[in-house]
This record gives sequence, C-alpha cells and structure tokens, in this order.
Amino acid sequence: MSIRPVKRLIKSKPTLEGAGVHLRRAFGFGNTKEFDPFLLLDDFRNDVPEDYLAGFPWHPHRGIETITYVLAGTVQHGDSIGHSGVIGAGDVQWMTAGSGIIHQEMPKGDQAGRMHGFQLWGNLPASLKMTAPRYQEVKAGEVPEITDDDGTHVRVVCGNFWGKTGPVDGVAADPIYLDVSVSPGKRKTLPVETTRHAFAYVFAGSGKFCNASGPLAVPTEAIKWLDTTPPVEADNRSLILFDRGDEVTVQAGDDGIRFLLVSGKPLEEPVAWYGPIVMNTQEQLRQAFTELKKARSSRRRSVSRIPIPGGVGLWITLAAVVPAPLVLPGSTTLGRTVALIRFS
Repeated sequence: MSIRPVKRLIKSKPTLEGAGVHLRRAFGFGNTKEFDPFLLLDDFRNDVPEDYLAGFPWHPHRGIETITYVLAGTVQHGDSIGHSGVIGAGDVQWMTAGSGIIHQEMPKGDQAGRMHGFQLWGNLPASLKMTAPRYQEVKAGEVPEITDDDGTHVRVVCGNFWGKTGPVDGVAADPIYLDVSVSPGKRKTLPVETTRHAFAYVFAGSGKFCNASGPLAVPTEAIKWLDTTPPVEADNRSLILFDRGDEVTVQAGDDGIRFLLVSGKPLEEPVAWYGPIVMNTQEQLRQAFTELKKARSSRRRSVSRIPIPGGVGLWITLAAVVPAPLVLPGSTTLGRTVALIRFS
C-alpha cells in the first residue's frame, strides 16, 4: 500500500458567478488536466443573502455533467426539458447536459440565512457529448452513511466505498464522491484506486494530509527532512490535489476535520471550453454556440416590453427566450417562454 503524496495545496478563490453570486472557486476555467475528468469545483457557502439570492438565471450547458451537493438552505432548479425541483440540506442534484440544456438554479438560505453547498463539473467523453440530457434529484435520506469504529463518518454521494453504493449513478466520470468527517486528533487512512485522479476539499476544521508511505522523519535541519516531506496542513477552503498512490492519510486537528474526497478515472481527451459549454475541438465549440444563437433567434417573440403585474412602473425587456415557463409576480405565465431579462 502506498500513500498518495500531496502534489499541491490550493486555497479557493473568491469569484462572482451567475447574476452576481459570491462564491469560492477551488479549481476550474484553466488547465484542469491534473483533475481530469473533473473540470470545476465551486464552494457556494455564504451567510449573507444579498450575496447569493440573485442566483444563476437561465443559462445553457453542453458536454458536461454537474453534481450539486447542498449542506444548508435550498436550491430551486428548472430546465428546458421540463424538470423542476428543490434540493435542501443533504440533498444531491445530478444533471447531464449532454447535447444541450438550458436551466436555472436559484438559491435560498435557511432560517439563519445560510446557503451552503458545492457544485462539481464532470466532463463527458467524446462519445457521450451529444447524449440526451438527464436530471436526477436525490434526497438526503437516500445517501448512505457509514460510521467506522473510530468515529470516522462518511456520506457516499457517488460511487462505491466501504461496501456502500451512492445513489447517484450513470455519471460518465465514474466519480467516487465522499463527504468525510474525522474526529479530533484521529488519524485515518482511506482507500483510493491508483488509476484515479483524486483531490480533497476541506470545509470544516483542519488537519494534516500525510505525504509519504513511511513514518515522518525528525527534521535534521530547519528546512530539510531526512527521507520525506512533512505533512501538508489544510484548513477551511483548502483544496489538496494528490499524486499517484492507493490510499490517502489524514491526521485530524483539535476540532476534527470534514472534507470532500473525490476521485475519477481520467478521460485523457482534448478539451475545448468556453463558459458553460465544453467540447473536444474548437470547431465543435463554435458549432455549439452557432446552434444556441439560432435556437434563441427562432424563439424570439414580437412582444418586447411587458408590464410586471403588481410592480409599479416596472417592465421587462425580452432579450432572448428559451423553452420553459416564466411565471411573473401575480401568477402570470408567458406561455412557454423564459426571458433572459433586464429591468427597465
């Protein structure tokens, strides 16, 4: 057995997304080869409603799958193929964009104003880029939970772990997605298949991820180690990217540690990526945006300005429309159109 060395520790960075949602991005929109088959991980934990309530209005996706995992608050989902739902604390939403889907995700905090969760993007292989879109909603009670003898607690969101199988299946990236809690002061080793790329993302407490198979040597000088490197200490909002090996070892800090442990089989395919669309070539990317533009043009309506019922002096201007219902205040529905809107 060999412990996976820590290749890199990264602090997630503040980012604005959607209609102005403040979140933290652990990785994404750069060279993601080391994370293959994963493309992006967003941490949207926030306790200030003004920073997230604008949400993620209608936007397109093609060529990817998204897995949204909520810890607190709710996220309301709707899409262009008729799916809608609300996920809350402990729930999981899985969406395969495939050949193309337009959807929205609108967060709402709990009674304390907390909106906590994560969204992971998985790439689709070339053979499945144009597969039919799908959607799955998993409630908290359907997610298996395991508690080991030493108190280590694991929620199995996806994949197989310690004899349990997560409820989210059929994801092309074949992820093993775990929510792991290790008790204060405890040392825990977790198996990870050697052929997978793997990372951890810490979101509570702190701990040290060990860097070598053998015990750590006593340092002979201030900056040198005898035969290994010291463990990498990680706290809240730290991403740990692992190198090859078949297990991960963590030493929990005084307050314990809770982290996502995610691994997947690399696709090793070229990536052409712009915004919410991920293909294999630039030509495919251009084609995707051409088709999106044509679809929007074909669904334009002659009405350009509509008064909002109950809104004094407020109008919306239809900028583009997509095939899903839009309900305005006062329960007015504009047929089967949704506008990418601006207020004027």
